[in-house]
Amino acid sequence: MVEPHFVILGGGPAGCGAAYQLRRQEKGRVTLVEQSEVLGGNAGSFEVNGIHLDYGSHRLHSACDPEVLGDIQAMLGDDLAHRERRGRILLRGKYVQFPLRAKDLFLRLDRRFALGAGADMIRRAFVRTDTADDSFASVMLANLGRTICEHFYFPYARKIWGRPPESLSGIQARKRVTANSLSKLVKRLGSPLGGGRFYYPRRGFGQISEAYASQARQLGAEILTGWRVTGIRRNEDERLWKVEIRQENNSCLLSADHVWSTLPINVAAGLMAGAPPDVLSAKIEYRAMVLAYLELGRESFTNTDAHYFPEEHVRMTRLSEPKNYFGAPAQSNRTFLCAELPCSLSGDLWTMSDQEIGAVVAEDMRKAGLPLSAPPLQVFTKRLRQAYPIYTIGYEEPLHLLDAWMQSLPNFVTYGRQGLFAHDNTHHALFMAYCAVKCVKDGVFDAVQWRRYREEFATHVVED
Repeated sequence: MVEPHFVILGGGPAGCGAAYQLRRQEKGRVTLVEQSEVLGGNAGSFEVNGIHLDYGSHRLHSACDPEVLGDIQAMLGDDLAHRERRGRILLRGKYVQFPLRAKDLFLRLDRRFALGAGADMIRRAFVRTDTADDSFASVMLANLGRTICEHFYFPYARKIWGRPPESLSGIQARKRVTANSLSKLVKRLGSPLGGGRFYYPRRGFGQISEAYASQARQLGAEILTGWRVTGIRRNEDERLWKVEIRQENNSCLLSADHVWSTLPINVAAGLMAGAPPDVLSAKIEYRAMVLAYLELGRESFTNTDAHYFPEEHVRMTRLSEPKNYFGAPAQSNRTFLCAELPCSLSGDLWTMSDQEIGAVVAEDMRKAGLPLSAPPLQVFTKRLRQAYPIYTIGYEEPLHLLDAWMQSLPNFVTYGRQGLFAHDNTHHALFMAYCAVKCVKDGVFDAVQWRRYREEFATHVVED
């Protein structure tokens, strides 16, 4: 029997995890194609002046599937730290621990906020509130009350997704907000560990994807970086997929029995020969992100891993200090800050120069009570076109059109955060990869079992 050939599109965690699992279980020949020169996608890392930086703030959460976590621990060994979170959030002019804890919410913030939040919780416990519609705003108000919503979740939603809370689907609340009900919030607030613990690699978050890819290579997978997918078509006569890839002036045509895509689902559809016009015109929206990196001439800025800024007078949503994530002793008199600025591709932030972005961040830090004591040694940016899926009311119709057509294609699987247009963490994406491999039996992909897994994926909720 000839080994089936699996071509995986995208070298993020979902792609690298699948490549490793397919080869480890000897399911077939594997070729992974990644357009960047480095692996990891939005969950990747890069090094500047000896310091490992990520594309924003990333953690491997303790909610990770035990099988997945066990593999990562075996691959990384002492390079994987298990750390307690040290996050802070600026609320009503005061910094409190994030994720929120009861003593901070009710004792450190002003009395008006504490009384309002407490009254909302009591009211929610004894009075049933029916939602007028299924919007983010109505779901959050019904479950958490007006005080927390108006001072935290609603302004944060406007910043992250660039839409009024009333125009976002209620699914956005259920999938993106961990403490989206009174019972969940009480459980979170009452946790003695507050934000809990997380795992993080020594050489940046991208080390997870790199480790999977390295193991996959050792097991015989072909990992192609710096190659861009330019076309996908189905050859029915040979019952094979043809994937055209290009690197500068070179092009190559890969023949595959199976194509697994972690590309954004609408991008994958646009690459497909013969895609129907209604599929190509189906519109789903992503929020873009500008990441600003400031190099400072000091060992550390704070001992906090990430600061959060829900209020709208500060344009950034999060400011992280990468050196604090692994927790290793300071090794140089340099540190970096990474500011996250969600935006639209047509907005002013996306088109600003690095120097202009640096000025915005410096002003935001001043407003947030974190002023820079000296100008940064350098400022540079990274830009993500598809940072967050935006679930506007009615988004399900165009997404279903795209997804249903993709599922109708023989031996073609779209999965992962981008492939399913999902608000998911890295551990969710890796779990999807493992599940996809479990669906391969004697070279045949079990679509029925995959649909059952898809139902499970739909219940995933993002860990903050």
